[in-house]
Amino acid sequence: MAASFQIRKFREEDAEAVQEVFTVGMSEHVPSSFTHILKQPLTQMVLMCVFCALMTSSKSFLLPILAVTLLLAATRQIVVHMFNSYIESSLKKDLRNISDTYLKHKNSCFWVAEVDGRIVVIGDGIAKALCGTVADFTRDRGFAAVVLYTSVVQRDAQHLYENLGYEKTKEFPAPEILPK
Repeated sequence: MAASFQIRKFREEDAEAVQEVFTVGMSEHVPSSFTHILKQPLTQMVLMCVFCALMTSSKSFLLPILAVTLLLAATRQIVVHMFNSYIESSLKKDLRNISDTYLKHKNSCFWVAEVDGRIVVIGDGIAKALCGTVADFTRDRGFAAVVLYTSVVQRDAQHLYENLGYEKTKEFPAPEILPK
């Protein structure tokens, strides 16, 4: 039988655990983000063009394979760098002082889920309970809606929100690395 959890407001002694949870959670999106990039037609076209151009010009099979492998490795490193930059920026900004950022203002809050004194993030309906806490908080303050943002690779979060009755109202295109 799983231990029961409780949802409570953030306390200063939670800061390190919250930062760790955020860092690990964001880092988990690197593989799916890389896969998403690989599925894009532009990425596939560039890789194929590089392969074909090098195959034609060099008459070697090894050079195009090495070049495409190098491009894939470089793309993976770019994705890792982008996520690490976002994590670092978040840790230096709002997650640096969660109390000042989220708890000192009337219409904001920061909650954690706890089991046996430890901050936890998955299992036993924790995400659903946190969403319910947010909904109750906004309802108590008279807000008309809760606006949630996810990325295309956060499919589990999207399914959770849809199962809780949230509806997709807007979709934002991902920023492009290369300008048109």
